[in-house]
Amino acid sequence: MIKIKSGVYGLNKLMDGGINQNTITAVIGSSGAGKTTFATYFLKRGLEQGEDAIFITLDEEPKQIINEVVEMGWENIEDYIDEGAMVFVDAGGKQFSDFIKTELAGFVEEWKGYNARIIIDPLTPVLWSVQHKYEQRDLISFLLRETRKIGTVVCTLEEHSIMGDLSGPDLVIPMYLADNVIHLRYKSHENPELRDMKIIKCRSSRHSNFWHSYKIVKGSGIIVQDAALSAEMPPHVVDLNSRLEKELQKIPAARKKKLTPKISHSIYWTISLLSMEDIGTLDPDYIIRQILLEYDLLDG
Repeated sequence: MIKIKSGVYGLNKLMDGGINQNTITAVIGSSGAGKTTFATYFLKRGLEQGEDAIFITLDEEPKQIINEVVEMGWENIEDYIDEGAMVFVDAGGKQFSDFIKTELAGFVEEWKGYNARIIIDPLTPVLWSVQHKYEQRDLISFLLRETRKIGTVVCTLEEHSIMGDLSGPDLVIPMYLADNVIHLRYKSHENPELRDMKIIKCRSSRHSNFWHSYKIVKGSGIIVQDAALSAEMPPHVVDLNSRLEKELQKIPAARKKKLTPKISHSIYWTISLLSMEDIGTLDPDYIIRQILLEYDLLDG
């Protein structure tokens, strides 16, 4: 089984090295948990290494998504769109069931032979488009089966029930059909706000069974913290640029070949934005290490 990097710093080691290629990953969470951030940085990671990206949006317009992504620090997303490496499929405003039944197969045929990364964000409206659970299952099954023919899929799901209850009718069918399920738990009522994630399922791979705190940071997306690190560590004020340079000097020349101009730009841009952000209790050395691990510049 081929592993691909998730684009989420700190997540790969929790999934035995990353996400299995040509699988379906369902990311579940309430509003504000970071589902779309997870998904877009998954696409970003693939684009950086020459893969194609497909964003199937069932809710927001592409222009709005692009604006939000740029605001979060992915400043060159439009370059990929202009190059044709990233495309949007705007299914918003359509009858979702008709779109899946009549248009999806033709779209997949056009992309036959590619190995892309695909986002379906969010998947929840597809379930709402039909009433009967058997029809829901057939529709979702067809959607996921078709899209995985052309790559690795991440779909997001809204958590509308009581936080932590994954037995709701909107979640059961997608969770059953997905190869991987990741639950993002967001406690917005806490002060400060708390976020943690757990891998509920990871088919054909070992995975962590613990809850891991995470932080959403501009320019980095999601940073997952190691469960062994204390959540009580004091906030850090550090020079991330000098720490990055120090770590890069340690990397053998043979491995530095992976540091392509595109990846180098991405790393330095991420660090520059991180340097202006409040990273709270996140260990700066841990952050640097996870960034370098994501790009295979260090051994895990």
